[in-house]
Amino acid sequence: MNIGRVLRILFKDFSVGPRKPFFIWALVMPFALTLLFQFAFGSLFEPKPRVGIVDLGNSALTGAVQELEGFEVSILQDEEELIKKVEEHDFDAGLVFPVNFDEAVKSGNKPVLEFYISGESLASNRIVISVTTIEMIRALEGSEPPVDVQMVYFGEPGLPISIRLVPVIVFYALVMAGIWVPSSSLVEEKEKGTLTALLVTSARLNEVLAAKWLLGFIFAIFLASATLFLNQAFGPRPLEVMVVVIIAAALTSMIGLLIGIYSKTATMLFTLIKSLGIFLFIPVVFYLFPEWPQWIAKIFPLYWIISPIWEVSVMGESLDTVWLEILVAVAITLAMIPPLLLLKKRIIS
Repeated sequence: MNIGRVLRILFKDFSVGPRKPFFIWALVMPFALTLLFQFAFGSLFEPKPRVGIVDLGNSALTGAVQELEGFEVSILQDEEELIKKVEEHDFDAGLVFPVNFDEAVKSGNKPVLEFYISGESLASNRIVISVTTIEMIRALEGSEPPVDVQMVYFGEPGLPISIRLVPVIVFYALVMAGIWVPSSSLVEEKEKGTLTALLVTSARLNEVLAAKWLLGFIFAIFLASATLFLNQAFGPRPLEVMVVVIIAAALTSMIGLLIGIYSKTATMLFTLIKSLGIFLFIPVVFYLFPEWPQWIAKIFPLYWIISPIWEVSVMGESLDTVWLEILVAVAITLAMIPPLLLLKKRIIS
């Protein structure tokens, strides 16, 4: 196999790709889904309490509120502006710390704390903001809280739906880039006769197939990585996430190459992908419904790439915890090579 010819074919595919509908669709779809899901579910299902603060006396509580996780905190200079934004529901609540507020609290006085609440704020956010504010003032005063609250979770704490949708979006990125792009490119060249013309030159069939696989492989890595980045789902181990993404791209691109070799026409390709779509998509559904028996998902091949992506990127696990899934994914990828070599005769038959 001549690496130079493989790279030239690959460069040709990338250069004409932006003019192809299937290439554009594969590029746009994951980004469109990300924007749609983030807009529809990111703010609808997990709204953060929005707090506005006017600090007239350089209170220590201002810095304490800014350090809180899960809060959107804005510092304003004017009290009237704060009231206006609370009335317009730009903030769930507004706090005004007067001059010498900290000293008054520590000395046992009862300074006035102006606390504005938006009438349209969620009841849950009001409770969170109120309780948090009271606890911070108690800490500033130096008194112990009257009770020691211990939270007991039954089962695993639920994750926001916007996070559970990450495997769905990454799945589409991998399928569109890794499966759809190389298979569509190969079938299009069959139908237009450009593949036959290409094989008349010094290019070999194995080199063409290698270029098509690389096309899907590189594109899948790019789209999956971009999707994870847009959804802020790279987690604390981005390099390990990339290892998993590379393995996932190799597997999906191999599936795409097999489908492209088997399909003689675009109609046959569409029918085959639609038929396999549910079979490929099922593992992702189990991340939307975690109460379902998770062992069922292991029956399907793409579980072995979706699972490590979920564990390493979203859950922050290391590669050591998903080595079995990665090993199975690599084994599935290698197992597709023999049928690919057998089916490649179908291209020139």
